[in-house]
Amino acid sequence: MQAVILAAGEGKRVRPLTRNRPKALIPVANAPILDYPVHALLESGIRDIIVVVGYRQEHVLRHLNRMELPVKVVIQHKQLGTADALKCAAELINEDFLVLPGDNYIDGTSIRRVAGEVNAMLVKQHPYPSNFGVVSMQDGTITGITEKPEKTESFTISTGIASLTPDFLDYICTNDLTDAYNEMIRQGGTLRAVPADDWQDAVYPWDLLHMNRRLLETIPGSIAGTVGRDAVIGGLVRVEKGTTIGSHTVIQGPVIIGEECEIGPHCCIMPGTSIGDRVVVEPFTVVSNSILMKDVTTGSHSRIDGAVVGERSILGSHTTVLPSPTLLEIERALMKVNFGAVIGDQVTAGPFTVFEGAIVGNNVRINGNVRVRGLSAAVDSALVI
Repeated sequence: MQAVILAAGEGKRVRPLTRNRPKALIPVANAPILDYPVHALLESGIRDIIVVVGYRQEHVLRHLNRMELPVKVVIQHKQLGTADALKCAAELINEDFLVLPGDNYIDGTSIRRVAGEVNAMLVKQHPYPSNFGVVSMQDGTITGITEKPEKTESFTISTGIASLTPDFLDYICTNDLTDAYNEMIRQGGTLRAVPADDWQDAVYPWDLLHMNRRLLETIPGSIAGTVGRDAVIGGLVRVEKGTTIGSHTVIQGPVIIGEECEIGPHCCIMPGTSIGDRVVVEPFTVVSNSILMKDVTTGSHSRIDGAVVGERSILGSHTTVLPSPTLLEIERALMKVNFGAVIGDQVTAGPFTVFEGAIVGNNVRINGNVRVRGLSAAVDSALVI
């Protein structure tokens, strides 16, 4: 069986984090999201893998080369939609195949289950079905898929992962794969619903925090760095080589800390935290339920909770990030969300900055001693959510 991973899209709803990278390369539990479906396929014995790239394709190609995987790469030159992306791989498809997004997490058990069916789709119950394709079913067979409906009585959604035969390509009539599935059903084709064991997607940037917490539970613990005197490490914790954990620092897992980091002394790294390579967390700082990407610096006496912080950002001393109920206008609709901050790449914030439910774009400079909340003036002008 073959597999086609669609990794060509930008992920506009996850801006500003996708300004400099496609959504599939956002790190979660210190690994690009793309790695998870690839490893699930390999775990399931599927090695004929095609990856469709497009937006920021050079980043994806570089990453795939580093992984040294036997994958074939196809370029979607214009990001016209998921069906168009699949069509780009049509010449390489010569047997039954799986199609799956490159920006979701899926487990190997679910892959094996759907791969054992002909014309089947992985489905999942979700508390916010209107963000996805909502599935209508009868006796385990899908009777239709409605993309992002305003109102729905069903909580069953499509994960975008399906097992298909090559003649499915004949049903593609628009640039949207949902239309192709519905056309196949309309013409009398059968599409079975297969429940997924574990599937994770991040529709909006703050959703990455939930995905991160879940995936941290799958990371094996190990300590390869240097741990200082009287430091306390408990739970599932992974510390990579070259990292120094300062004295009197407390780490409570699940936590992952990358290579060549400097943590502490006198810091607390609490559950649900991923810290990328070369990150500096200065003394007397608490970090919890957060993603700090590569080369981030967090000043001393800070509290970071519920934050996604982009690469090479610098947060000054006494920075506070606190989850706060925030009302945001998203795609012309008001949404109440609760998170600390989503901070883009290369942001600099001066001392005593407070973030509460804030979204900050790339390359923004905040002088300090200020409160940042919601889609503030500190957001880059091109940010669209």
